[in-house]
Amino acid sequence: MRRVLAYILVLNIIVAVLKAVFGLLAGSMSMVADALHSSFDSVSNIVGIVSTKLAEKSPDWEHPYGHGKFETLGTLVIGALILVTACWVIVEGAGRLLNPVIPEITTITVFVMCVTIVINIGVALYEKKIGEELGSALLIADSKHTQSDVFVSVSVLAGFFVVNAGFPQADPVIAFVIGALIGRMGIGIIKQSGAVLADARLVDYEEEVGQIVMQIPGVLGYHDFRCRGRPDELFGDIHIEVDPHITILAAHEIGENARKSLIANLDGMKDIIVHVDPEGARD
Repeated sequence: MRRVLAYILVLNIIVAVLKAVFGLLAGSMSMVADALHSSFDSVSNIVGIVSTKLAEKSPDWEHPYGHGKFETLGTLVIGALILVTACWVIVEGAGRLLNPVIPEITTITVFVMCVTIVINIGVALYEKKIGEELGSALLIADSKHTQSDVFVSVSVLAGFFVVNAGFPQADPVIAFVIGALIGRMGIGIIKQSGAVLADARLVDYEEEVGQIVMQIPGVLGYHDFRCRGRPDELFGDIHIEVDPHITILAAHEIGENARKSLIANLDGMKDIIVHVDPEGARD
């Protein structure tokens, strides 16, 4: 997966540099804002590469549940940086409204935007395809980030034609819109990361859990199922009920069968603790 992120990182850097250079040459605030937006695709790739490397470390004495939340922490940092960028874009757009600057829209500027849109569409489709093949939530989420870049770039391109039609105010107005989109993305990332760090319920497996455990020979009931973590890295616990007259060894075997079955059949479940209770006990 890191190799895929590395390939995409190179493409995203090329896209961001092209937009930034030609946006500055043209004096287009909306194009520069779009370049900043694209640069965060690159930052996301770098954080993804580093965090997946850290997340792959085996559990140790200091991190008995593994290192998966390093990825979440990195994502939280990205969200904060995106919000800072959104504020900068909006402030710069306000400055352009007070002191108008008519951007110089040329054929090469339009061509660069079209090329970057095509590249981003290819990156988004490729990343989504590989993410689905590998079952990687990180790649799938990053592909959605790139898709948003496509929409922003299309809006900038549309703004070029509005400016050429005699409405130069459209450039800072579009920068406002891009700033709002970037800010919305940052808030969404922070909320999602915060939910993981706060052990919020991110998946609903109640129905699936019932179907799985009640098929285990010896399980007479269950209650108090809980899980936490990212959807692709879950840790849970559950109480199952067994015949109170069987031996401890038999009860242990039933619990172990339930644990293995839940891990095997629930997507993202890395480990689950099974508490064995006598039938009818729900304390």
